[in-house]
Amino acid sequence: MRAWRQAGLLVTLAFSAAVLSGRAGADRVYRVQPGDSLYSLAKKTSTTVAKLQRMNSLNSARLRAGQAIKLPGGAAPVVRNAPAQTDSAVASQMPVPTVYQRGMAVYYGGRRDERTVLTAAHLSLPFGTWVEVTHTRTGKSVLVLINDRGPFGRSERIIDLSSAAARTLGIMGEGVAPVTLRIARIP
Repeated sequence: MRAWRQAGLLVTLAFSAAVLSGRAGADRVYRVQPGDSLYSLAKKTSTTVAKLQRMNSLNSARLRAGQAIKLPGGAAPVVRNAPAQTDSAVASQMPVPTVYQRGMAVYYGGRRDERTVLTAAHLSLPFGTWVEVTHTRTGKSVLVLINDRGPFGRSERIIDLSSAAARTLGIMGEGVAPVTLRIARIP
């Protein structure tokens, strides 16, 4: 019983120290993860996109993986003494997930790129990211370059494939197909 009272006293003291030092409810620094958007972060922190933009002096809603942004009061882990890093340094340190995302793929005409005709649009991955897209029913895979934004309108649709990429996966007849995304390389 005595140990419980001591633990309770420690928690009370810690909270009082935070209040007195002005830290209670203070903004926290969050390191943007692949797939994060201002909308998803605003939703998780019960705030608005506009407020996050004001807090971080952002002119657009675009975020980069590895970017440090402020979130309101304790909504995310604190990043202490985080050194400024270049995009390439952040990308090389990021762990490569086995499966990045699951959902539905659709196809469209695609945006031309001089490196490949196998391109795709994704809502949040950085341009220049190479993604392995696997059709979950057939097991066919294709490596695509992210060079556009989309798909818009339906949350279950996670990637817009160029016609060439859709043909390689065999989804031209289906129109919409279940897929798994794996990040092959981030620029």
